[in-house]
Amino acid sequence: MTRWQKIGATLATLLLAGALVTTTTQSSSAQGRATETDILNALKPTPKTRGLTTTPKQIQDQQFLQTIRGKTRALTLDERTKVADIAKEKQKIDLEVYFDYNSAEIVQRAVPDLMELGKALSNPELKGGTFLLGGHTDAKGGEEYNQKLSERRASAVKKFLLEKFQLPEDTLVTAGYGKEQLKKPDAPFAAENRRVQIVNLEVKQSAQK
Repeated sequence: MTRWQKIGATLATLLLAGALVTTTTQSSSAQGRATETDILNALKPTPKTRGLTTTPKQIQDQQFLQTIRGKTRALTLDERTKVADIAKEKQKIDLEVYFDYNSAEIVQRAVPDLMELGKALSNPELKGGTFLLGGHTDAKGGEEYNQKLSERRASAVKKFLLEKFQLPEDTLVTAGYGKEQLKKPDAPFAAENRRVQIVNLEVKQSAQK
């Protein structure tokens, strides 16, 4: 093999390697987006065990949720804390919803993810649920600033879902948690912390028929 043939073979190998890397990256990116089915499976309530009785705490939690359903104002600190406590044991999924810097306007690249969310929440298997849209930020900026920003972003997601899918307004509860609940506390400025968490807080009896 001549010197030029060797150079040509080396270049061909490098180009092939580059193509494989590009294909793998694109495939991983596509796999990283939650589909309607992914969201539906994550939010579906676990099957109830026959004969299992409702505890006093569960009754209190349901009564509390009824008091905040459909509220248009921001939740108080006590209400946010109570909702977060209830959410710990509920079915949930994190979605990375993109916003411009210092803005609560949903950008175009976030729309496909929100469309998948809307389709999942419209599914009969989730009918009758009360869903928390919890806004979260990364650790940049002050607490009060991030709190208000997370509230506005959660409200923006709710507005999108109401307009696009005509979901009952009282089934979507919004709450902002600022930088209180970092998903990656070891990387406080990471993009993964800037998210909206969807939690299935409650399933009405009518939804189980």
